[in-house]
Amino acid sequence: MLEDRYGLVVSTKSGAARDAYVEAVDAVLSANGDAGAELDRALAADPEFALAHAAYARVHQLDGRMAEARASAERGAHLAVGATERERSHTQVFALLTSGQGAAGLELIRAHVRDYPRDAFTLAPACSVFGLIGFGGRLEREAEQVALLEPLAPAYGDDWWFLTVYAFALIEAGEWKRGRAMVERALEQVPRSAHSAHVRAHALYEAGEDRVLADYLSDWLPGYAAINKLSCHLWWHMCLARLMLGEQDAIFDVYDAHCSPSASSSPAINVFTDGASLLWRAELAGMPRSHQRWRALQEFREAKFAQPMVFVDAHGALPALALGDNDALDAWHEALTQAHADGKLPAGTVPVQLLNAFGAHARGDWAGVAQTLEPLMPQVVRIGGSRAQRDLVQNTLLSAYINDGRMGAARALLRDQHDRAQTVPIPGLQL
Repeated sequence: MLEDRYGLVVSTKSGAARDAYVEAVDAVLSANGDAGAELDRALAADPEFALAHAAYARVHQLDGRMAEARASAERGAHLAVGATERERSHTQVFALLTSGQGAAGLELIRAHVRDYPRDAFTLAPACSVFGLIGFGGRLEREAEQVALLEPLAPAYGDDWWFLTVYAFALIEAGEWKRGRAMVERALEQVPRSAHSAHVRAHALYEAGEDRVLADYLSDWLPGYAAINKLSCHLWWHMCLARLMLGEQDAIFDVYDAHCSPSASSSPAINVFTDGASLLWRAELAGMPRSHQRWRALQEFREAKFAQPMVFVDAHGALPALALGDNDALDAWHEALTQAHADGKLPAGTVPVQLLNAFGAHARGDWAGVAQTLEPLMPQVVRIGGSRAQRDLVQNTLLSAYINDGRMGAARALLRDQHDRAQTVPIPGLQL
C-alpha cells in the first residue's frame, strides 16, 4: 500500500498520484510551490483520489474561492467512503471547514489527531495565528495553541513542518528563544520553506534583532515568487524591520513594489491588514502621511471586505481615519456594531473599541486613547494575529502617552513585557 511523507496510507494505486499529492501537501505546508499544479497531476493520474480532492479544497479555500472549495471537499468526502477510516475523517474535516463550520471542524481535528497525530495536513488549519484557534476570539488562544501541539511533538520528532508550527506557538506564548532554536532546525532541513522563514522573522522581531532580520530577509526574499501566499507578509516584515532600524527611505519603495493593492497577489486579508498597519505605524514613527496609499487601501477594503470579518474588523477604520472620511468611518462603525449584534465577530466589542481609540488618536485626544486602551489591552489578543501585528495597538497607546507627556507610563508599559525586546519605533521614547 502506498503512503504519504508521514507514513500514512493513501488510497490510490497510482504512484504518480501519490508522489504529486505529497509534493502538493508540502507546497501548502511550506507556502512555496504550486500546489494546484501538483494536484492537477495527482488527479490526472487518479481522478478518484479522495485526498487530492480534499487537498484541492484547502488550496481553493486559501485562495478565497469558496464555491470551488466546497465542491472539492464534497467530492473528496464522497470518494473517501470506500477508503480508510483515517481518510474518511480527514476529508470530513475539510468538508466542515469549507461549509462555514469552523468550530465543528476544529473539534473534529482535535479528535482526529488523537488517533492520527501525524496527519499534518489535517492538523495545519488549526495552527498559526491565522488558524482556527488563532482566529477563535478567545483570550487563552495562545496557551490553547501550545496545548494542542505539545502532546504531538513525540510523534513528529524533527519534522520541519511541525518544528515550524510548534515554534510559532511557543514564540507567541513568550518562549521566543526556544521557538527560535526550533525553527532554525526546521530551516536547516528546508531552507526555502516560507512558513519557516516567516516564523524565524517573528523570533527575531521578539528578540529585537532587527538588523539580523533585515539582512536575513534581504537574502531570502528575492527568490520567493510573488504568486506565493506569504509574499506580501514577508515583505511587510522587511518593511517593519527597516522601520525599527530607522531606515525610513527604504520602506515605501518595498511596500509599493511588493505589498500594495496594485502590486500584490497575496491573500486580500494580508494585503489590507499589513498595508493599513504599516502605514499607521510609519506615521507613529514620524513619517509623513501618504493620502494616495491610504486611498488605495480604502478602495481595496471596500471592494474586498464590504462587511467586517475577523482581523479586518480591527483594521478596517484606519484608512477612513487617515483620510478624514467621516462617512466611510460612520459606515464601518455601523457595520461593526451590526456584525457584533449578529454574533459574527469572534473578538466581540474589541474591534469597535479599537476604532474609538484610533479615532481619538487621529483627533489628538491623547487622554481618550489611554482611557480606551488601558483597560482594553488584555483583551486585544482576541482580535487574532501575532504579537508583532498587535503592536499596532501597543504603539498607538505609547504614542498617546508620549504626546501627553506621560513618559513614565510609556516606559512602564514596555517594562511589563518581560518576555520580549523593549524596542519600538516611537520618537522621543528612551528607556
